[in-house]
Amino acid sequence: MNRFSVLYMLNGQYHHIGSSTHSEAMSVLQNLSRNTKRVPVGIYDAKTELFEWEPGRQQNYNQADIEEQGKLADQIITIAQALRRRDASWQPAGTFKRPSFFA
Repeated sequence: MNRFSVLYMLNGQYHHIGSSTHSEAMSVLQNLSRNTKRVPVGIYDAKTELFEWEPGRQQNYNQADIEEQGKLADQIITIAQALRRRDASWQPAGTFKRPSFFA
C-alpha cells in the first residue's frame, strides 16, 4: 500500500506519486527538486493525515500566521486526499503508481 503521496505541480496542476515508505517519498521529493518542469510541494501521509512541506515551502509556512497556516494545511491536505481517492477508484484497492493531477 502507498501510504505516502509526494505532491508536485506541473503546468499549474497538482500531481502526486505514491510511495510505500517515508524514505522512498523523500527520495522522490529530492528527485523532483532537480526537475526544472516540476515544482515539489511536499509529502502527504495518509495514515496520520499530515502534510510535510518541501523545505523551501516549509520556511514560508512557518512564517505565516496561525490562521494562514491552518488554511494552507487544509487546502493541501484536501488536494492530496482528492488525488488519492481518484486514483484509488481507477486502480485496484490501495495501489497507484502513475502520477496524476488535480486542477
